[in-house]
Amino acid sequence: MYLEKLSVLNFKNFDSKTFDFEKKINCFVGKNGVGKTNVLDAIYYLSFAKSYFNPVAVQNIKHNQSFFVVEGDYTINDRKEKIICSLKRGQKKVLKRNGKAYEKFSDHIGQIPLVIISPSDRDLVIEGSETRRKFIDGVISQQDKSYLQDLIAYNKVLSQRNALLKYFAANRTFDTANLEVYDDQLIAYGTKIYEKRKLFLEKFIPIFNKKYQIISKDTEQVNLSYKSQLHISSLRDLLNKALEKDKILQYTTTGIHKDDLSFEIGEYPIKKFGSQGQQKSYLIALKLAQFEFIKQQSNLTPILLLDDIFDKLDESRVSHIVDLVNNDEFGQIFITDTHSDRTENVIQQSNKPYQIFEL
Repeated sequence: MYLEKLSVLNFKNFDSKTFDFEKKINCFVGKNGVGKTNVLDAIYYLSFAKSYFNPVAVQNIKHNQSFFVVEGDYTINDRKEKIICSLKRGQKKVLKRNGKAYEKFSDHIGQIPLVIISPSDRDLVIEGSETRRKFIDGVISQQDKSYLQDLIAYNKVLSQRNALLKYFAANRTFDTANLEVYDDQLIAYGTKIYEKRKLFLEKFIPIFNKKYQIISKDTEQVNLSYKSQLHISSLRDLLNKALEKDKILQYTTTGIHKDDLSFEIGEYPIKKFGSQGQQKSYLIALKLAQFEFIKQQSNLTPILLLDDIFDKLDESRVSHIVDLVNNDEFGQIFITDTHSDRTENVIQQSNKPYQIFEL
């Protein structure tokens, strides 16, 4: 699978631009602010129907314009495929595959698998547990449609249960039977989600450890672990025990929406004790493990986007990443960098066909 051509119209800082891509490595070089990352985000849009960097869709429309269009021509299993994502101010976003519009964008997730490595991934280290849960959910959802549907359903029921708890408090009333309707649904969806997260991380963590060892040349010991309240108790028991607390706080304090990942270097949190280079290596290993996992679970090699990954890494770590990329397990790769000489030196080591776009 590879992206042959990308066309953008009124997308972010671009008026109208078309790129014809090489099957293996494509690089975008230029100063900060010229739109290198925006090209990667356009490619990301075609896989997920949303921006990786800005969740407010209308803000991705170029200033003083009323719409944007992102269009991609792919070859997937020797078939030509066209994906178009467009948005007009005041209207709903439209996603089309070969001219046919999707009713649910979730049906498209996983059709064009993609992994992005970006400086904004640092949010996985510094932000709260929700960011790390989204990472888990994003990886599993690319290859398991039922997981995504269960997750959407769980979050909907969770909102309804929280609204009911607020209603009880406001009206100084309580109805056990009414609450149990939501509890039963939370338990059904939440238990399935927990089991799939647990199974995923059992497979994922060894892949991650292997990637980090290669990048760090096995000089550092890191740990990745799954934290969940369901490790020690069933969701029904957790909800029963937390009922009085939930009534006082007027929201659901326990469940899979509290799950987290623990990132450690040695035996200490990498957020506090890891250098910038170590944190970046950790995140790159995390994303390369995501790439390998998705590839193992699907019949397609994901597209890989590398946004400014050479920044804040020493030459040794850069060379190990190049060694990884040089491996034939990768398909099409897109790279951004501010230093054209550095980029060319790095990709020449890969011995793969490449193309450089100066923006």
